[in-house]
Order: sequence, then C-alpha cells, then structure tokens
Amino acid sequence: MTTIFSRSDLPNRPAVICDTTLRDGEQTAGVAFSLDEKRAIARALDAAGVSELEVGVAAMGYDEVDDIRTVIAELRDATPVVWCRLRMGDLDMAHKTGARRLHFAVPVSDRQLAGKLRADRDWALRNTAEMVHTATARGFEVSVGAEDASRTNPAFIADVAHVAKQAGAIRFRLADTLGLLDPFEAHALVQTLAPRIGLPLEFHAHDDFGMATANTLAAYHAGASHLSVTVNGLGERAGNAALEEVTAVLEAQGVSTGVDLRSLQALSALVALASGRPLPVSKPVVGEMAFAHEAGIHVDAILKNHNTYEDPRTEPARYGRERQFVLGKHSGLAGLRAGLCAANLPSDAATARRIQPLLRDFAIREKRPALAADLAMLVALARAFDTGDMA
Repeated sequence: MTTIFSRSDLPNRPAVICDTTLRDGEQTAGVAFSLDEKRAIARALDAAGVSELEVGVAAMGYDEVDDIRTVIAELRDATPVVWCRLRMGDLDMAHKTGARRLHFAVPVSDRQLAGKLRADRDWALRNTAEMVHTATARGFEVSVGAEDASRTNPAFIADVAHVAKQAGAIRFRLADTLGLLDPFEAHALVQTLAPRIGLPLEFHAHDDFGMATANTLAAYHAGASHLSVTVNGLGERAGNAALEEVTAVLEAQGVSTGVDLRSLQALSALVALASGRPLPVSKPVVGEMAFAHEAGIHVDAILKNHNTYEDPRTEPARYGRERQFVLGKHSGLAGLRAGLCAANLPSDAATARRIQPLLRDFAIREKRPALAADLAMLVALARAFDTGDMA
C-alpha cells in the first residue's frame, strides 16, 4: 500500500488518552451534566479503555465534591484526576474527593498572569513550586499545566516545568488555551520543549480555528506522550480535540491508544444526549452519515469492489458501523437498482431509468434521502404516468 511516509517514520510508542469531558467538556456554554449522566459517561469512557479522566473541579463546592466521589467509585481501570488552580483552597477541596491524582493549571502568559491574577512570572514560579510540593507531601500525584502556552515564551514554559519537576510533578501539560496554533506551530512548540522539560508531556488543544484534532496529532508526532481530548470535541467556545477523531487517526497509523474503536459511536451518542448537543450527521467516525455513499460513480465502484472508495483504516466495520447506500439526486443506475432490489421493488434497468428523474425531483423537494416507502411511491407514480392513470 502506498503511503506518504513509511511506517518506520512513525513513533513506536503508545499514546495515552486523557479525557476531560467531565471537566472541560462540561464547561461548554450551556452544558450541565446531571450526576447520573456523569456516572454513565464515566463508565462508558472507562469501558472504552480511556486511560485517564478529569472528573471535575472540586473548588466548585461540596456538591461537586460529592459528585466527584460518586464518579470515582464508578471507575475500574481509568485514573481519575481532579483539576485545580494554584490555590490552597482548591487543594483542600480536592483532598476531600478521595482522588489521588490532581492537575494544577498555571497561567504562564504575561497577559493571563497580569489580567487574571495581577501577578507576574516570579509569582507563577513560586506558587507552582509551593503547591506541587504541598500536594505531593499530602500523597497526591501531580501534573502541571501551562495555560495559554501558545502565547508564552518557550523559555519561561521550560522554567515552570523545571520548578514543577523539582517539586515532584509527574507530568507537564501544554495548553493551546485560545486555539491559536496550527499543526506546524504545534509540532514546533512540542519539539522545542519536549527535550527541555524532562517530564512526560501532555498536549491540550482548543478548536477555535478548527485545528484541535490536527494540532493534537502533530503534538504526538513531535513528542507528546499524553493527549487531552473530549468526547465529540466538547469544550469552551469552539471546543477541544475530539476523542473519537484523535483515537481513530492514531489507531489507523498503528499507534496504540488503548481505546476500543467500536465503542466510539455509543459513547458519542451518550454524550450528545447528555450535553444537548446533537451530532452533525457528517461528523467523522460517529456521525449518522459518516459511512454513507450516494454519488453514482462511488456506489457503482463500491458495489464492484468496496476498497475503491474505502480503506482498511476507514472501513465501517473497524468502528462497529455499517456501510450505507443513500438514494438521492446524485444516485446512479447501479445504486438505484440496488436500492429498488433491497426494497423488494422491480429493479430492472428500464424501471431504474424511469425512476431516476423522479428521484432527483424528490431529493430536491424533500431535502432527505429516499427510503423504501418513498421508492414504492415513486414506482407507483411512474406507472401512473405511463398508463395515464393520474387519478
């Protein structure tokens, strides 16, 4: 099989998937999960093989702490992580959840330090060292995240990572908080910082320019070992990197993520319902029409040999899905005859030719594919035209 690059060019290491649907995903404007929905999402993520789950922000209060404790009890394999600011109060509340992993978010850009905290870089370095040291002394495993890393001098990010490591942090996260990077910039940033940080590197992308998935993949290939994602790409503003897209691409490239690709559609549907955010029908991997074909040239070729317009990496069965042939304006005779046959209607070439213009009118008028009942109606209409019986 011809590829743009050889398999030997790909990193020979797994990618660790760190889902933040229950934290950053729920921060999507207008989204709020009930406790039962949180529990169901956590169980589904765990069963799908996701390695880590950010389960919430304990500093929101005691109700949230109770929810986090309940969600943690649902997990069998995934590691729960509680998200914190650089505040002792956040650490105290995280302690009440029973989690043993937490993440400190550190604003690193001068704009965020000054604008949010009226603080400077020295404050960030001192407080990172103090909070990480205190948390590890209390028995936590701690990761540290550079918030707004894409608007920050890489040298300062490396300084923050250094003090975090010295204080006992186990991992460092780069966050493209405003979604400003493109894949080339994301690759360059990770490639520059990975050898200087000395900790496993996580990448957290936002989708403001529609680049989150691509940036996350670029970060992996540049050296990031942990990838932050959300189901359906939920998240602040335009969202985050989508779990289903990131894992599908990596697995197609031969990179192990531990995620069962066949579980993605059910997981996606669960989160779509809980969030009140219906999926676009053409959403990659999980959308209703992600594996649908209509164009006559495509359908005719697939009927002869499915690999003409499919690949082992994208075939529906890989994701627990089935191929669909949709009948509409662009359907050719081969697809139309197959559809008529499946509907137990006359499927000879003459009937298909007679139906084809009626099908095109139907598609333009109804704005949807034709179903079996619609085909039966079109066959009856064609017969009525042919006999002159239009009563």
